[in-house]
Amino acid sequence: MTTTERRAPTWAVISVLSLAGMLAALQQTLVVPLTPDIPRILGVSEANASWMVTITLLTGAVATPIVSRLADMFGKKRMILISLACMVVGSVLLAVSTVFAVALAGRALQGFGAAMIPVGISIMRDELPPARVGFGVALMSATLGIGSALGLPLSGVLFEHFGWHSLFWVAAGFGALVTAGVFVLVEESEVRSPGRFDYRGAVLLSVALTSFLVAVTNGGTWGWLSPGVLGCFAASVVIMAAWFPLELRIGEPLVDLRTSARRPVLLTNIASVLIAFGMYVNMLLTVQQLELPEASGYGFGLDVSAAGLAMVPAGLVMVVLSPVSGTLLARLGGRMTMLIGGGIMGLAYVFRVFASDSLSQIIIGSTLVGIGTAFAFAAMPTLIMSAVPITETASANGLNSLMRAVGGSTSSAALTAILTSMTVGFAGRQIPAEGAFTLMFWLCALACFLACLVTWGIPLPSRVAAGREGVPAVAVAGDSSETVIRGRILPGARLPDQTPAFVTVTRMDGRPVDWARCDREGRYAVAVPGAGRYLLVGNARGWAPQAQVIDFREGADPQDVSLERQLTLSGTVTDGGAVLPHALVTLHLGSGDFVHSTHADDQGEFVMPLPVPGAYIVSAASEELGCAASRKLTVNTNPEVVDVDLALEFRPMPVDEP
Repeated sequence: MTTTERRAPTWAVISVLSLAGMLAALQQTLVVPLTPDIPRILGVSEANASWMVTITLLTGAVATPIVSRLADMFGKKRMILISLACMVVGSVLLAVSTVFAVALAGRALQGFGAAMIPVGISIMRDELPPARVGFGVALMSATLGIGSALGLPLSGVLFEHFGWHSLFWVAAGFGALVTAGVFVLVEESEVRSPGRFDYRGAVLLSVALTSFLVAVTNGGTWGWLSPGVLGCFAASVVIMAAWFPLELRIGEPLVDLRTSARRPVLLTNIASVLIAFGMYVNMLLTVQQLELPEASGYGFGLDVSAAGLAMVPAGLVMVVLSPVSGTLLARLGGRMTMLIGGGIMGLAYVFRVFASDSLSQIIIGSTLVGIGTAFAFAAMPTLIMSAVPITETASANGLNSLMRAVGGSTSSAALTAILTSMTVGFAGRQIPAEGAFTLMFWLCALACFLACLVTWGIPLPSRVAAGREGVPAVAVAGDSSETVIRGRILPGARLPDQTPAFVTVTRMDGRPVDWARCDREGRYAVAVPGAGRYLLVGNARGWAPQAQVIDFREGADPQDVSLERQLTLSGTVTDGGAVLPHALVTLHLGSGDFVHSTHADDQGEFVMPLPVPGAYIVSAASEELGCAASRKLTVNTNPEVVDVDLALEFRPMPVDEP
């Protein structure tokens, strides 16, 4: 569908998707003001009541990579609608429940909303006009902070004036309206990558994440050295040790670890963990500080609602600065925008160390952190989408959102550990010491400056194309007329037999379009901006690349690429210049590891696949003559010819029989 045929204006699409993201983020903090009262309301212990917060975090972390992958496969709008439906059903269950088990199930369903933010970002990349993608992505990415910041005052006011059920009736009603808006206003993206869903990978990752987050969120309560926490950490490590090789082995993994290991993606995700650490601490620590008794000398004695309202400026500034973030992305690029954001956050936390004496200073400090968060969060999906195939944007953004959740969970655990270990007595109870707040501010400043250091290592777009995989960066700006080309790489006109293979597509004016890593059966899918002529290049390890110009039209047959020339290591085995048939030929690494072996033919000639670049030893041996010879060889990416003459080597003298 072209831009002129779109049923809804751009601003409406951006608005409804951003509202969906804000609603999803709202679920994370919606029940925080209720937590002290949940044991009384639902008749459970305080330990069980904490699961009303934990279960949403767990289901959100598990659902995000799974829903994001399904969105790339079956449709992004479809998965957003399913996530919204789960969230609305969960809100209704909570609104009518008086039983803890039902309420817990409702909170679990609300956690599915976490997947809407990365999927919504991917829809914006696919559907919005290129000039509006930056603003839309910046606003959608910022909704994680906006919704979390606004959730505290909203839930506090509703709880105090209308009761706890009102929180979830409002969430259900708002969710229903947003669901209708997405259904009517948002077009389904045509950019998909159908295939087989990785069920084993999904199960293993879900169990590993659940074990890790249960340990992190309950470490302060159970004890960090308790058997339960240590057991959960151990289970997470063991399961992830099984998950990584599985994802590398299968053709269509839940998470493409090879793409995730590319330097731009890996460093962006590491920086995202650190930035998210700082963002969540700003929200959680500020509320704690504002609610402490004023008589302590460093608290302000505000109730939950007032403390939540003090966080509103930090949330609103992220909305206001979204256009500025989009402009920075267009002019300076994602790396520089995230450097600016991380730098502002780090300096804001240094400011908070020395300026926390008045309510106005607290609000200014938290708002400055919000400004930096707006810039940094806007840059994250931009950096991710510029370094992954277009057909994998939802999956890649889902992994980035998961990294943010890990950062948030880690910050909550660190905050709990420090505030409970550094305490002072006040009015017969223990409250966090002032030094605990100062220490957390310094830790957050350090995390943000480390994020800047990591971000500095992200290659600029001009350098990405020269990376180790030789694949170009993908333009972030979307085009509603994008369509997907599918086909196979066929080394030697046959299936690749698990040979790593890649496809790149370039416009005829030289601009990069998309790239893809083929699955184990050689299948690929790349997105192109509509019909036209493109340069399609196929490449596989051990084969000469094949380039062809395609005149693509929608509905065309699959674009298969046959690689015709295999790169080989070949030569002739001789003995004093005379060919030596059937000699054994072996190839070892310079370190001595075995690589390959074969036998020469009747003419003494041998051929074996060209190994990966490196230093090797080629050896030839004749059982009949009882002699052998070796040669050192440095292999690059070109075919190699190496001849071995056994007569040039030392040959033992025959031993006379007695």
